[in-house]
Amino acid sequence: MGIVNRRNAVVGWVVLKVGKRVAKQKAKAAVPSVDPETKRPNTSLVASLLGTVAGALWFVRRKRGGKEDGGSA
Repeated sequence: MGIVNRRNAVVGWVVLKVGKRVAKQKAKAAVPSVDPETKRPNTSLVASLLGTVAGALWFVRRKRGGKEDGGSA
């Protein structure tokens, strides 16, 4: 009997489906969001947003202005 058979394929498929669902729930719970008591965003949410914006701006500026230094070589 081979390793790849119908029973193992179904078991693997079920494990992947359940694992994906659990991973999505854990990821959703880990994401910082708005604090329900104060109705303000968490500081970790603000920090992650600022870091994302700063990284995006750095990336865009780096792509646009690659040859502003002059001809040194």
